Amino acid sequence: MPLLEWSAGLDVGVTDFNKQHQRLVALINELHAAMLEGKGSQAIGHVLREMGDYTVYHFQAEERLMAAKNYPGLAPHRAEHEAFVAKVKDLTERFERGTLALSVETLNFLKDWLVHHIQGTDKQYREFFAKAGVQ
Repeated sequence: MPLLEWSAGLDVGVTDFNKQHQRLVALINELHAAMLEGKGSQAIGHVLREMGDYTVYHFQAEERLMAAKNYPGLAPHRAEHEAFVAKVKDLTERFERGTLALSVETLNFLKDWLVHHIQGTDKQYREFFAKAGVQ
């Protein structure tokens, strides 16, 4: 059973961003499944690196659209993105140095941050982009 299931509550009204969010949900579920199989330590490096790379790609896409449409909340939104990228980079580096072991805390941090960010910060642009004709 997945840790996090995609639902209408995570829909931000922008098809491409929903698909990208679904990929991030899948990465969290991949790590969760590996933990359940006792292979979490083997999966964490890959998942953290891919999470880091994919969030940069996704965040750049969001920020480009926000800038193109003059979204008024771009600066604080970008700040949240930068903080998350820095945290995932730190987790990845700590894992690669051998000072971070996979834990439920790490998994829950990734899940909770993603859900909070989508349902809170990302949902703020839903109406703005809808009025701008972005689907």
